[in-house]
Amino acid sequence: MPTEDGAQQFMKAFSDPEAVARYTDGPRRFVPGFAELHRMTGIVLAERAPADARVLVLGAGGGLEMKALADVHPGWRFVGVDPSLEMLRLAERTLGRHAARAELVHGYVEDAPPGPFDAATCLLTLHFVDAAERRRMAGEIRRRLKPGAPIVVAHGCLPRESAERTLWLARYAAFAVASGVEPEQAENARSTVDASVNMLPPEEDERVLREAGFSDVSLFYAAFTWRGWVARA
Repeated sequence: MPTEDGAQQFMKAFSDPEAVARYTDGPRRFVPGFAELHRMTGIVLAERAPADARVLVLGAGGGLEMKALADVHPGWRFVGVDPSLEMLRLAERTLGRHAARAELVHGYVEDAPPGPFDAATCLLTLHFVDAAERRRMAGEIRRRLKPGAPIVVAHGCLPRESAERTLWLARYAAFAVASGVEPEQAENARSTVDASVNMLPPEEDERVLREAGFSDVSLFYAAFTWRGWVARA
């Protein structure tokens, strides 16, 4: 489980009803191509997932990706897992008419049903935990997938080298400001990400997926500090 570190600090924010109420507007201001990431996720999952796929969604709070996938794939059903009850309540509201197609589980990946699932997603989640926990979580997802089933993983990445890391973080903040975030808020977010979020270099993220047993790991999304991969179990 995540320890009392940056991950837990963010968990406390995700349990704050006022912060949760503002959540749906946040990612698009900090994640370039946020809606397009969801659209691409549906496309690459559908390359292998059947029309009646059962999809595991880890870090499902808010429900934005489940709604985006449900809008396009009317036969897909979802199991969404999240440790924040407030975020799951938001997910249920976000899903609206699709809510009957989603089972929402309060907890962590080990609390998810054993499957087997036809596909999985883990978006904007794994950067809250360190490499060892990330590998464990990825392995738990893989155990719940059918052989060859696709997974999409996307989250923040940062290089370790100081000058390059500084440049990536500056772009992260600049995009937020260009998207309407107040400069002071963007700078606070930049500092928090630098100090408290467990972002790895992209090549280490790919290695984590392979070490967890996934194959055919392929980058399909890259936008400043953000990366997204598709792989298969």
